[in-house]
Amino acid sequence: MLHLLYILAFTILAFIAVANLIRNLVMFSFDIDRTYSRSSMAQGNSAYMSSRKQFIPHPELLDSSGNLIKEPLLVMRSVNVEDARQQLDALYEASPGQKREKEEG
Repeated sequence: MLHLLYILAFTILAFIAVANLIRNLVMFSFDIDRTYSRSSMAQGNSAYMSSRKQFIPHPELLDSSGNLIKEPLLVMRSVNVEDARQQLDALYEASPGQKREKEEG
C-alpha cells in the first residue's frame, strides 16, 4: 500500500515538473518576442543593432589584456593506449594510498 502511495506521489510531482518546464519555456519565448518587438517598434532596427554592438563577453573568453581569445579553448591531442596506460600507472603508483599498501604488504 505504501508503494502505491509513493508511486502516486512521484507521478504527481513528475507531472507538476513537466508542466512547470513547459510553462517556463512558453513564457520565456513570449518574453523574448515581446522584448524584440518593443525595441524594434520604439526605435526601429537601430536598437537591435546598437545592442549587438554592446556585446560583453564572459571574462573567461578574455586574455590578460582584455582582448577576445580567438583560438580554441580546448585542444586535445591524440594519445595511444600504451602512453595513456603508462601515465595512469605512474599516477597510481605516485598516490599516497599506494605507498601505504606497499609498506603493509
